[in-house]
Amino acid sequence: MQPAASGAPEWERVVHTLVAERGDALTRYAYFVSGSVDDAPDLVQDALVGAFGRLRNGFTVASAEAYVRRAILNAFIDRGRRASRWRRIAHLEAAPVELDSPAEATDARLDLHGELQKLTPRERACLVLRYYDDLKVDDIAETLGLSSGAVKRYLSDGLARMAAALRPDDGSEASHAR
Repeated sequence: MQPAASGAPEWERVVHTLVAERGDALTRYAYFVSGSVDDAPDLVQDALVGAFGRLRNGFTVASAEAYVRRAILNAFIDRGRRASRWRRIAHLEAAPVELDSPAEATDARLDLHGELQKLTPRERACLVLRYYDDLKVDDIAETLGLSSGAVKRYLSDGLARMAAALRPDDGSEASHAR
């Protein structure tokens, strides 16, 4: 993106500054929300177009970033709703061949990432907002327009599903060591 000209409207300067200073952070945020390296830039682009295509005045860089983050989250949840039919048949898709990683940390991160992808969009959004954005339950509820109880349920269900899937097999390591 080229620098905004000095005579450019204020909203263009805000967009330029936002992308230059916070573009990578917005893309990382979109990656954490979506779990897809390919979808993350698209979510950011769609959010920027949506934010500045309609509302051009009155944004500061900080308020624009907050608005774009919210737009990223909403776009991801909307995609999840539209893809509900796909999720019912996704298990029929051939899985790509994966190579084993020699690093335990990488394996754990890949396992965590894989389990995050299996969660529903709302469970994933709640977990990302709680553990990546470090928001409290009431703040998550306000952000997503849900009740605190619903957020607690999504957090509980999502964490329970991930804990069950990531729990080490009892006895498999011990029986091989004997």
